Amino acid sequence: MAEFLVKMANERGHLLQQIEHGYSESEVRDRFVQQGFLVYWVKPRGMFVGGKLSLTPGGRLRQSSFVIFNQQFLTLIRAGLPIMTSLDLLIKRQRDSYLRSLLDNVRDRVKSGEMLSDAFAAQGAFPKMYTTTLLAGEKSGNMDEVLSRYISFQRLALSFRKKLLVSLVYPSLLVVVVISMVIFLVTYVVPKFADLFLNLNAKLPTITVFMLAVGLNAQKYGPVVLAGLIVLALLFWRWKKTDRGAERIDHLIFSVPLLGDIRTKYQVANFSRILSVLLQGGLPLVPAMETAGASMSSRRILNGVGEASHRVREGQGLAKSLEEQKIFPDMAVEMIEVGESTGALPAMLSSVAEFYEEDVQTALGAAMALIEPAILLVMAVFVGGVLISLYLPIFTLGAGGIH
Repeated sequence: MAEFLVKMANERGHLLQQIEHGYSESEVRDRFVQQGFLVYWVKPRGMFVGGKLSLTPGGRLRQSSFVIFNQQFLTLIRAGLPIMTSLDLLIKRQRDSYLRSLLDNVRDRVKSGEMLSDAFAAQGAFPKMYTTTLLAGEKSGNMDEVLSRYISFQRLALSFRKKLLVSLVYPSLLVVVVISMVIFLVTYVVPKFADLFLNLNAKLPTITVFMLAVGLNAQKYGPVVLAGLIVLALLFWRWKKTDRGAERIDHLIFSVPLLGDIRTKYQVANFSRILSVLLQGGLPLVPAMETAGASMSSRRILNGVGEASHRVREGQGLAKSLEEQKIFPDMAVEMIEVGESTGALPAMLSSVAEFYEEDVQTALGAAMALIEPAILLVMAVFVGGVLISLYLPIFTLGAGGIH
């Protein structure tokens, strides 16, 4: 199923704009027309809209704005304000235009009688875990408690993500510098030396001839190659969004020795954290597993958790079901089994998440310690090779070897 941006008006004449999942534009349009909405247009949500490149894919929910909104929402609810009044106040003070448009639609839906969880789910932009958490709060009557747990999860997840991004900043800058230097040498410096050697009219070493040919061709065909790379990148981006493409990329990442292990541990930590929060909110195990599994970015983990949830529904234990899928490390399965047997599964899942989050940071630090010198070594070898190939004829000329 694809994502579509829908603009429509309800029976009161209020304009609404939201993201909806569907199989085609006509299917989404017919669905809302049958519900009594006046549909203005339906557009695919993505980089390509109507066969043309779209630079405004409909907005993106910023995690920092979402965290602040939930903190304020929780404070107002705890102060005894009704949900509608709380939403009105927060919408007026919301600076994020995209989030404000979503909240406007949520408020209109709640006014028309929808449940708060359904109103948020209808936007298609909020995490499924969030809407499920709201549903659990509505059913249990403890909205402030489940929101508090979700905010704690958001803070931990945001902090963990920031730590990972910080650890990747230096290697990323290093790669950018290396690529920029290579492009500058090949497309600017090498052609300059080609002009110099052409005036000398001398026999050049083979390595110099090869390097000059590379530089001249790069300068000549560089724009064409760049345009081709952009087209390939866009096609790859679209293919990555398909089920087959996502599965192929996921399989490729997991097959890389060090990177695959880090990705597995990160997904296990994320799944364990989400499942723990949902169980603490009072959600039954199977719906909690389905929600946590749907939140995974890895197709391998997502499919494995989905199959495990079917086993649990049939009466099998969680640890045994996950062990059969061979997607979780043995340590995680053993810890979950202990949590099941002692009746402290949510607490044990939190421990699993903390253990693997720390393990991911350690493994990532070790990987960066190996990658950074490798990048520097490659840069030194390449730059050194280019400089030697360019200056070798000059050294020969200085020694009287060129006539």
